[in-house]
Amino acid sequence: MWGEKRYHSLDYALKSQFGEKVYRIALNGGMTCPNRDGKIGYGGCIFCSGMGSGDFAGSACKTITEQLAEGKAILARKRPVHAYIAYFQAFTSTYAPIEYLRKIFTEAIEDPDVKVLAIATRPDCLDSDVLELLDELNQIKPVWVELGLQTIHPESARYIRRGYPLEVFDTAVHELKRRNLTVIVHVILFLPGETHEMMLETIEYLNHSDIDGIKLQLLHILKGTDLAVEYQKSLSDPAYTGPAFHIPDADEYIRLLTECVQHLRPGIVIHRLTGDGPKDLLIAPLWTGAKRTVLNQIHKYMKDHDLYQGKEYYG
Repeated sequence: MWGEKRYHSLDYALKSQFGEKVYRIALNGGMTCPNRDGKIGYGGCIFCSGMGSGDFAGSACKTITEQLAEGKAILARKRPVHAYIAYFQAFTSTYAPIEYLRKIFTEAIEDPDVKVLAIATRPDCLDSDVLELLDELNQIKPVWVELGLQTIHPESARYIRRGYPLEVFDTAVHELKRRNLTVIVHVILFLPGETHEMMLETIEYLNHSDIDGIKLQLLHILKGTDLAVEYQKSLSDPAYTGPAFHIPDADEYIRLLTECVQHLRPGIVIHRLTGDGPKDLLIAPLWTGAKRTVLNQIHKYMKDHDLYQGKEYYG
């Protein structure tokens, strides 16, 4: 059904749509975030790195055309590539004046090798003029909008300093889908204080949301983040009163992840099953640095146990 994998993978979806493998080039539009500049808060989400989760993106000192050319050159050294996703990854990529957004998004989408324009942002940064621009661009080439939800639970959202209620996410999804835009949602597993049941509740909620794709990732604790400070306190400070940290090993993560996948409706494309934070910043869990090994373990576990996406969704 989905090629060799037991889930609706991004690779399968792209090959089905474009007839070839499509590679992502991470871009930096030079923006910041309302959760950093004081509009909503300061410091960003508690887990966010100094690069606004764009540690693998290009340099904001370069134009979008230059960043694309650089990304293409890097990929070309490894394999022949002809199709790309222009992925605005760093910080909140709709948090800028509309004229600037039009300039950089158009610059990316007009590249003849770019098949998809992907934009990572916050659901509270999608004003009507931004939605109109995205709708316009979506008439040229497919536009994907990635929303950082992480969890549906308000206590967890407050702890990670997400900065908006669940209703804002629901409204953003509705407005994006009303314009036929592709919606992808980020979810972080094993947030401090979240139980097994709470994580599955987030998956169940998204099953009934009009989303097209999902990125599942284990919480990474990175140097220089407020989360790292909290983590160290939880280990060494007897007066620590925050939520309990639980850092799973690979086996536990794979078991929980595959349970999430089994509960996920088959139509949702899975864009990510694990992540690999910058090795020079990663504090825990260190085993996630071997991303290829972890993915192989996930695929083997699903095959050995006859697990597949949607197995429990219909049950």
